[in-house]
Amino acid sequence: MGVTGLGEQQFSYGGQALIEGVMMRGPKRIAIAVRRPDGEIAIKQDEVTSIMDRYPVLKLPILRGMVAMVETLSIGIGALMYSANQAMPDEEQLSKKEMTLTSVVGFAFAIGIFVVVPTLLTHWVKGWYPGSAIVNVVEGFLRLGMFVGYLVLIAQMKDIQRVYQYHGAEHKVINTYEAGAPLTVESARTFSREHKRCGTSFLLYVVVISIALFSIFTIDNVWARVGTRLAMMPVIAGISYEFLRAMGRYNNGFTLLLSRPGMWLQNLTTREPDDSQLEVAIAAFETARGYGLPG
Repeated sequence: MGVTGLGEQQFSYGGQALIEGVMMRGPKRIAIAVRRPDGEIAIKQDEVTSIMDRYPVLKLPILRGMVAMVETLSIGIGALMYSANQAMPDEEQLSKKEMTLTSVVGFAFAIGIFVVVPTLLTHWVKGWYPGSAIVNVVEGFLRLGMFVGYLVLIAQMKDIQRVYQYHGAEHKVINTYEAGAPLTVESARTFSREHKRCGTSFLLYVVVISIALFSIFTIDNVWARVGTRLAMMPVIAGISYEFLRAMGRYNNGFTLLLSRPGMWLQNLTTREPDDSQLEVAIAAFETARGYGLPG
């Protein structure tokens, strides 16, 4: 789950919680910091590349959100692979093939649960409703309920709670930086673990915007409905990305009101980090900025 904020030269910093670590994306590099079993912090950095730099047309609204989603997923999966192996004893580390297979299965599972299953369920019970428009709305709220329920369920898992602590550390560090405060553990500890541009908020926008857009289409064939939903997901992600950018760009009563549901939801996906987790997030952020690079 990421967050984006304005930094040097109006750069939008981003981040993601990992297994015993944090990934941060800076203007020129991606940095991953992971707490190893021996207590040391392992740091990995790579140069930032984007297909949008080669093809400026992809920076147009909606398109840039679709591209950013694919690139973020690719970077995030790679960062998770690295963090998982760094956080494990050497004899328990997974191969790249095992990690890739796990990621693919997890992505397919998410698409099935949150896109395909709600569509199938509402199709099977559509005889209870007087019209297709109502069926579409019921499908949307079923999808929203499943999404929130999933977050509530996995938040009870001890290992996920650790990831959520690092998610909170990521937010606190970026909030500290955006406030112009010193990037120290003592300073970061005082800041909120909520952020308007969190990836949790993005996912909520995806669900809500899908309710609005899917309600436009009246399709009786269930598999055509499923296909339409799947085909529209990149467009919905692009629109959600633009909405998230707008919420982050303006800081007024209206945007704060629209951002509040996503920030409430972050109470499920973040936890208060301890000082060692804040230290890891700061190490990742400073490396992404170009400071504190490992010698």
